[in-house]
Amino acid sequence: MNSPSAIGHLPPAPRILIRGTNWLGDAVMTTPALLRLREKYPQAHIALLTPDKLRDLWANHPAVNETISLSAGENVLAVGKKLRAGNFDLALVLPNSPRSAIETWLAGIPQRIGYARSWRTFFLTQTVPPSADAVNMQKLSVAEIKRRTGVAPVSNSHSRLSGTKSATAATPVLRHQIHEYLHLAAALGANSEPLTPQLFVTPEEIEAAKKEFGLEEITQPIFGLNPGAEYGPAKRWPVERFIAAVKAIQQRTNCIWLLFGGKNDAAITNRIESAIGNRQSAINRAGQTSLRELMALLKLCRVLLTNDSGPMHVAGTDRPRPAGRHAPPPAEIRRALFAVFSARMPD
Repeated sequence: MNSPSAIGHLPPAPRILIRGTNWLGDAVMTTPALLRLREKYPQAHIALLTPDKLRDLWANHPAVNETISLSAGENVLAVGKKLRAGNFDLALVLPNSPRSAIETWLAGIPQRIGYARSWRTFFLTQTVPPSADAVNMQKLSVAEIKRRTGVAPVSNSHSRLSGTKSATAATPVLRHQIHEYLHLAAALGANSEPLTPQLFVTPEEIEAAKKEFGLEEITQPIFGLNPGAEYGPAKRWPVERFIAAVKAIQQRTNCIWLLFGGKNDAAITNRIESAIGNRQSAINRAGQTSLRELMALLKLCRVLLTNDSGPMHVAGTDRPRPAGRHAPPPAEIRRALFAVFSARMPD
């Protein structure tokens, strides 16, 4: 039942359910796989089961015909019943959790495909083995993250044990997560060659965001700043370093900073805004934007200074180069950033 053999027969216009991921950054990284599935099955009806908080991410996306919301606290039986009404021919399960596989099993979807993981293979009709160069992700302690990034010194005993000469020498090079989702899509016959992640924001949305947040008359280059991140300090650059970098970059480029973040990041962004001093050089919108507004505003930014976070992945999607005669040329921006980050940041 769980062999990695080829998928069974599908109708000419199959109904395919994609069980989406639960976090913003992960969702962005699935877009190449979804685009490859659309390329393989141009006539398919592709529905995406996604947490309600991420539903707006998929507006206007050509890979998706329909989004099905997964509400916070919605139990697995209710989800299975909801999916059963969709009469899907096949489900591709992107998360590794047992629950995500059980949802498709309860929906009675004939073909259910996903990675082989503990406590879930029974609920899939086809399990996909990991690719040969897949890397198992591991959670690191805050202390280990600081050691690897050079924030904390490496003890002599650790250096002798690891055989490394610096805090960063032992850091492995990891295969990008988009390849793991593409590998799953390839089980359905899709091309596994990578694409740049893509999200779709309309020109009307960008103009509306300019008007809503008072950016219509700004002539300086707009840079974004996203100093927050989930999981607290493990993924956060120290606030003092953000402040030092923001001040130095603003002096060199005369940019306007747009400060992003959730409601829980307000204390950090307020502190940075106060440190900048000049209110005309910083527009603090932490906790004030919808997901679609965040996507539109990031399209306006020439640079995003950010932690490892969902907005980082949104900003990295395929996008046109912003136009504007008042913006510094890319080479000037690169020189300014290099000058700032090649200098020693304060401890």
